[in-house]
Amino acid sequence: MAKPALGRGLGALLGESPIAKPPVPAPTAHTALDAVLAADPRARVQRVPLDRIRPCPLQPRKDFPPETLRELADSIREQGIVQPLIVRERDGHLELIAGERRWRAAQLAGQIEVPVILRQADDQAVLALALIENLQRENLNPLEEARGYAQLVGQFHLKQEEVAAKVGKSRAAVANALRLLRLPAAIQTHIREGRLSVGHAKVILGLTDEKLQQRAADRILKEGLNVRQTEVLVSRWLARETGAMTPPAAALPLSRDAHVANLENQLRERLGTKVHFRYNKGKGRLEISFFSDAELERILQLLGVAGE
Repeated sequence: MAKPALGRGLGALLGESPIAKPPVPAPTAHTALDAVLAADPRARVQRVPLDRIRPCPLQPRKDFPPETLRELADSIREQGIVQPLIVRERDGHLELIAGERRWRAAQLAGQIEVPVILRQADDQAVLALALIENLQRENLNPLEEARGYAQLVGQFHLKQEEVAAKVGKSRAAVANALRLLRLPAAIQTHIREGRLSVGHAKVILGLTDEKLQQRAADRILKEGLNVRQTEVLVSRWLARETGAMTPPAAALPLSRDAHVANLENQLRERLGTKVHFRYNKGKGRLEISFFSDAELERILQLLGVAGE
């Protein structure tokens, strides 16, 4: 079943002015291109020389596995490019807004011309559309997704809530993705290449010391720990750091450690910030971190507390 289109609608992002001429059939799937066509039924497809098109530096996706490109190139040789690329005019050439994987595969397939839809879009709209297209196809790895959000926040000065609205995600999902960028570069590489899952990463983020984070990642990779086992490991290390709050091993079984770690992770995901939860025989401490007045206000709103 096709995924629903994400975000506010690409018509709102890209404007309404058609440029190309030949007509195209009505869209049938809820893809990024379909959203463009649905938002502006006058949009048209045209064929342009492949060498007129350039990749976009704002493209959040950086990894294009050679094997998948070869498979797509084989398909293009047989059936052509089914879904047109979306481009904009830029410095005398056409710059990709969406469809870089198809563009790369078309080169491998020896194509001379490709179908495109020419649009007018500013940089913010281009990045948002590139994120939307890749998220719809599940082509972004978690680090590419996080960096795309960070680019919207840093380069375009958007709040996390605004980013979430543009890409059709919850604010908590955006906040949790951005937290991945706090991890050491080596751990980010493991996540990008699929050796560590996002679930592992969320547990590792419970450790504030980078050396401990790296140590945890090494243990996961060496021993093949799943997320639940990683929660137990991290909760043990955190218990050692608290000193007096650490109960004897017999008083706090592993199942309790894992349960507390799981609750802590749920709180982190819900609040989108660092949370430390300590528990011992019905007593403990819950610490919620914030890093600006705006973030404090956001957390208070999530908790249903009216700030003065």
